[in-house]
Amino acid sequence: MMVVDAGGLVEHVNNRVRYANKTMKKSNRSCKKRRREVVFPRVPEVLQQLFVSCREIFKGHGAAPPASDVNKLCNILDKMKPEDVGLSKNHFFKAAGAAKGTHPRVTYTTIYQCSDFSLCIFFLPEKAVIPLHNHPAMTVFTKLLLGTMHIKSYDWVHPKHSMPSSPMRLARLKANSVYTAPCDTSVLYPTTGGNMHEFTAMTPCAVLDVLGPPYSKQDGRDCSYYKDFPYSAFSSGDGDGDGETTATVREEEGDCFGWLEEIEVPENAEIDRIQYLGPQIVQTTTTC
Repeated sequence: MMVVDAGGLVEHVNNRVRYANKTMKKSNRSCKKRRREVVFPRVPEVLQQLFVSCREIFKGHGAAPPASDVNKLCNILDKMKPEDVGLSKNHFFKAAGAAKGTHPRVTYTTIYQCSDFSLCIFFLPEKAVIPLHNHPAMTVFTKLLLGTMHIKSYDWVHPKHSMPSSPMRLARLKANSVYTAPCDTSVLYPTTGGNMHEFTAMTPCAVLDVLGPPYSKQDGRDCSYYKDFPYSAFSSGDGDGDGETTATVREEEGDCFGWLEEIEVPENAEIDRIQYLGPQIVQTTTTC
């Protein structure tokens, strides 16, 4: 995804994002004394546990972790609450640019990142969209912390099926549902589980993502974007066109499939990077 540095988090009182638990006590003493009274967020046990487990599980390659490790991370993430990353349930996010007729701006912050995995949070104002995109050779855990979100996701149909003389490929619809926090963690895998997905915020949302490994153009994990079309738009279902493709999808199953066309980076894929001011994980001398 395209990321643009947008500085730090801003105050909730102006309809914008702020972190809830990084405070300073008021005092009439000297500046030196006041600095000593800054209260920094203490790392919640579940956040530290998530970091330690990710460091043990992710090894930087594109293979999915074994089922036991996937279940371990899901169990940790399922317990996580907004407060564990310094957020208040009363947060809401300004749809920057909406008054000008442009797309509401999505923001993004990184809790931790190394070559093997990353922990990040996406903030979506109401009606904001993270367009349909893929996760090559990646396993991604998504935990909706706040809000209500519509998620649509696809997996490629294998072997590869495409329209004759067309860049569009056939994909199976994996999810097309509305989720409201708190809800279970969802997982996508390098080739299954809805590797290509799209987020649409029905209310202001905060989403915690664990990516293993993270995007890296140098390592062949660049992000691609897609436009989806209904299966019926290009498939007659009577054997016309690509005979192999129409034979694999019965007419009554058409709603479970779609055609995906890779596109240039869309305008609403640009995401502002903001500073993470929540609880800081504790790193040991051994790092990935």
